[in-house]
Order: sequence, then structure tokens, then C-alpha cells
Amino acid sequence: MRHRKKGKKLGRNTGQRKALFRSLIGALIIHEEIKTTQAKAKAVKRLADKLIGKAQVSSLHVRRQILAFLPNKQAVNKLVDEVAPRFKAKKSGFTRLVNLGKRRGDDAMMVKIELTEKKKEDQSKDAEKKSQKSKQSKKETEKKDKVKKKK
Repeated sequence: MRHRKKGKKLGRNTGQRKALFRSLIGALIIHEEIKTTQAKAKAVKRLADKLIGKAQVSSLHVRRQILAFLPNKQAVNKLVDEVAPRFKAKKSGFTRLVNLGKRRGDDAMMVKIELTEKKKEDQSKDAEKKSQKSKQSKKETEKKDKVKKKK
């Protein structure tokens, strides 16, 4: 029985599971969003939120503690220098899960795990994409209206 057992094993032994979590968290920090299964994402979300919360202190001691967990120096530097300062006003809720549907091969539920606060460059790119889409939809509706008027 699983009484008082915390966490999922995900069909792996301890070392493999820790390595999986480290690589997923490193990829999440570097790319700021990753696509994975729901079970893995839920397990990684807890750890990633704890690391971001710890990185908000941004001292040498904290940097070394994070480096002990994440062996990727690039990810640690980005976490402490870029990602954590974005979340200064928050105490929790640094990541979110977005459902993507089921994977075709094995019917596993896929999700996108992403940081809630994006870079300002990313936000401006998203705004540009939205404005381009709205312009395109306006042009399409104008074309349809012209076609209807001709008939």
C-alpha cells in the first residue's frame, strides 16, 4: 500500500527519476516552456516552483545550492539572473500547465508546462502576432463582404 508515500515513481528507479527531473527543469528554465506528459509535468512543477522561489534570494549560497541540484550552469545562471527577478512580486505560482490533448501513439495526456511571466520581448512578439491575426481576419471578412455584395 502507498500510505503516506509522496510523489510518483513514473516507472523508474530513484537515480533515473532524479535525472529526468533535472533535465526537464533545466530545459524548462532555458526554453521557458516544454511539452511533456501530464504525470511528468505535475512532478516537475513542484520542484521547479521551489527552485524559482529559492532563486529569488539571489545570493552565492543559493546559486551553489541550485547548482547542486541542476548540473547545467547555463540554466542556473539564467534562473538566478533573468527568471527569478521577473517573479519578485510573487511568492508562488511560477509555472502553469496547459493541456494539449492526447498523444496519438499511446494516448498519453500531453501538456505544455511554461513560466507564467514571459520575457518582455516574448510579450511584444505575442502582441504583434495577435495584431497580425486580427488584421488578416479583418481582410478576410472584407473580402467575404465584397463577394456577398457582388452576388
